[in-house]
Amino acid sequence: MTIEDFDVIVASEEYVRYAQEICDEMASSARARGTGIARRSPDYVAQKMREGKAVIALHKDGTWAGFSYIESWGHGLYVVNSGLIISPPFRKLGLARAIKIKTFFLSRKRFPDAKLFGLTTGLPVMKINTEIGYHPVIYTELTDDDNFWKGCESCVNYPILQSKNRKNCLCTAMLFDPAVDTPKVPEPDDL
Repeated sequence: MTIEDFDVIVASEEYVRYAQEICDEMASSARARGTGIARRSPDYVAQKMREGKAVIALHKDGTWAGFSYIESWGHGLYVVNSGLIISPPFRKLGLARAIKIKTFFLSRKRFPDAKLFGLTTGLPVMKINTEIGYHPVIYTELTDDDNFWKGCESCVNYPILQSKNRKNCLCTAMLFDPAVDTPKVPEPDDL
């Protein structure tokens, strides 16, 4: 199996049927890694699909393989690429990279002037983000929108974030500022 066996596309209403499975895998993977995650409901994930603010990867046979979504914060000044998950049978094929790139450019298209950011504990995601053009930053360079930070409440590491007054935690913050940064990868043809 290779990356060519998958379609990585902007999700829509048609893919809402995968929302529960996606959420279940997000929670299961976080437990298995012993890391935190901002939990999202199937309704929330489905809404992101309906809004065209999500990317889904499907095997050519129609099997769900990966997912990510975008959210805007601070009145559209910041956009987070979040919820990246790859179904276990499809890991190590390059899907995470393909989804991250598609999500990045979807964010740029929908919010061209916004600063893009992400929080992660995963080295593979940090490597992909760096390859795209993100760089590590301190938390104070991220949105100060309280609603964003409320999403961290469901993470096992939330007490650390609170004790540090939202200045740092176990996640690495990464930022792409279109005013100063240039993408290091080409935009997908089919966006």
